[in-house]
Amino acid sequence: MELRPLGSTGIDVSVLGLGTVKLGRNEQVKYPTGFELPDDRQVVEILELAWSLGINFIDTAPAYGSSEQRLGKLLPNRHDWVIETKVGEIFENGQSSFDFSAAHTRKSVENSLRTLQRDVLDVVLVHSSGDDMEIINHEEALDELEKLKQQGLIKAFGMSSKTVEGGLWVVEHCDVVMATSNLEYNDELPVFNRAKELNKGVVVKKGLLSGHADTASGGSGIEKAFRHVLGQPGMSSMIVGTINQNHLRHNTEIADLYASNKG
Repeated sequence: MELRPLGSTGIDVSVLGLGTVKLGRNEQVKYPTGFELPDDRQVVEILELAWSLGINFIDTAPAYGSSEQRLGKLLPNRHDWVIETKVGEIFENGQSSFDFSAAHTRKSVENSLRTLQRDVLDVVLVHSSGDDMEIINHEEALDELEKLKQQGLIKAFGMSSKTVEGGLWVVEHCDVVMATSNLEYNDELPVFNRAKELNKGVVVKKGLLSGHADTASGGSGIEKAFRHVLGQPGMSSMIVGTINQNHLRHNTEIADLYASNKG
């Protein structure tokens, strides 16, 4: 599996990263079909398989149910992985809420450090509610993440943004942006281009349309989706979540093919 620099952070990440929503949450998710949460043995097996296939990058969040807790308990080779987590979104009783205050941001990072059993978090992103510029201009989360970086508790920070304007601001002022790109939506291409110019990290979300890119779900196909995303400028890693070992193997084969072909 090809490793790519996460911008200028000094961190190298596999071009395919493992999303872990499905390890801890099956409510209010947008996948084509429902699923049961895997048991501990199944979680360990999927993590061990990912590592054996060359994946070193995991995406999680406090809003992903018990995902962080399970990673902290079950992740093999714990300190060899690059882990990206988030702040701002809270998922309780089947509903999301948001808190971008400095106090909540710091508490969330401290909780993630304990839960993931880490001394330092690799990447922490603000989990946007959708109003990126309101968060940027009037909330405290990004300022607090910068302080936490200066204090050595996190290595890199940014935002999982939802708008072009927000993504561009993040690229200009932070280390990493998590942006959307897929066959049905490429509006954030200016964010990718600017990130490439400034050597900032770009992590891609929703590249497979939360599973809807599969022809079985009416999409254009997994291979076409991978080829599109892996050909985006400045792209460091594409996050794909799965708890199916066959899907993970297939995804890795496709990612290896199109990464080596540079799209």
